[in-house]
Amino acid sequence: MSNFRYARQSVVRWEKRSNVRRRVLIIDDEADIREVAALSLETIAGWEVIQAASAVEGVRKAAEQQPDAILLDLMMPDVDGRTTLIRLQHDPLTSKIPVLLLTAKVQSYDLESLKDLGLAGVLPKPFDPTTLSDQISAALRWQK
Repeated sequence: MSNFRYARQSVVRWEKRSNVRRRVLIIDDEADIREVAALSLETIAGWEVIQAASAVEGVRKAAEQQPDAILLDLMMPDVDGRTTLIRLQHDPLTSKIPVLLLTAKVQSYDLESLKDLGLAGVLPKPFDPTTLSDQISAALRWQK
């Protein structure tokens, strides 16, 4: 009987871990990119998605809503992704949130300088909506 109880407790702990509903913030000035990514992550992975159309809005939402991860566009008007990343890292409310860069400009010299800033990973644009959640999970070592 005690072996059964121990096995059941293990299964319950595993089920709780595997049913984690992640929350991801997408900061991108392109509405189409945000919508496709959000639809993909909500539908395929069952995650909650928060959207921000600008760096200023994204930094505010990150502090208020404390997402599990942030997808950040590198090329945005007004405030670029690099500056946004630095702002997120210098705010105690957002400094621990992993940031994945979402960019069409995947050049090795750019990536090396960004990795020095503590970036959790880089995802290329255009991305495959059917594998986006897998790419994020792999980069952040999240169990699916």
